[in-house]
Amino acid sequence: MRRTFSIAFSFLFCFASQSFALEKTIYGLNEYALLADLDKQLAAKLDTGAKTSSLSAHDIQRFSREGETWVRFRLGLEGADDSVIERPLSRISKIKRRAGDIDPEENKTYTARPVIELQLCLGQAQRTIEVNLTDRSAFQYPLLIGSEALKQFEALVDPSLKYAAGKPDCAPDAPSGE
Repeated sequence: MRRTFSIAFSFLFCFASQSFALEKTIYGLNEYALLADLDKQLAAKLDTGAKTSSLSAHDIQRFSREGETWVRFRLGLEGADDSVIERPLSRISKIKRRAGDIDPEENKTYTARPVIELQLCLGQAQRTIEVNLTDRSAFQYPLLIGSEALKQFEALVDPSLKYAAGKPDCAPDAPSGE
């Protein structure tokens, strides 16, 4: 009797897991992304090991506007114009430094980065995600999409695929899925 119950339970668990997986969207290790409110399309790396998403930026400055903290920056994208972008600051994220990046005199094991919200389109799905701003010019992809954003997209990442979602195709008035 006990064995019959465990077999039936295992079957139900496997069936439920498969139906849950069918509700997810499969993305590749790299995807084309559209920063909808900035009207910029770029290649992104999907990284389930990173919690926060990161966008390449330079000349990053915090400033005050009507009592609120804002961030002013320029996109660090190849071929991007040099225009200044201003967005409200959502928060400051603390990103762990690698052992080789820690300055013993500074004694900090993290880097503080400003975080803003942006509309991101992957395939046909658009979400408002948080991205921290940092210079990613040394990396191949100017946008890294971390696990918090991947959860919002209900994503499954297959590292054997690239650009599985195709070019971003979100309608301008598409629901953001928040």
